[in-house]
Amino acid sequence: MTVVVTGAMTGSLEKLSRNEVNELVERAGGRSSSSVSRRPSPVVAGEGAGSKRAEAGQLGVRLATPDEFAALVAGLLG
Repeated sequence: MTVVVTGAMTGSLEKLSRNEVNELVERAGGRSSSSVSRRPSPVVAGEGAGSKRAEAGQLGVRLATPDEFAALVAGLLG
């Protein structure tokens, strides 16, 4: 699964940088990407997620909050 991370993370991911969240995606077996595509992949949209959130909405790509993503990878969070 390819995951796009955008905006400032909140909740249990708040202290992680975008690079750290991308590393978390890869440790969970996914692939991180910096661009939104039509392929079925969630966009983890934090606070201030502007153009990538809008692009995901236009393409019908699933949006996930930082908390939803954290629940998926809970076993990998330190």
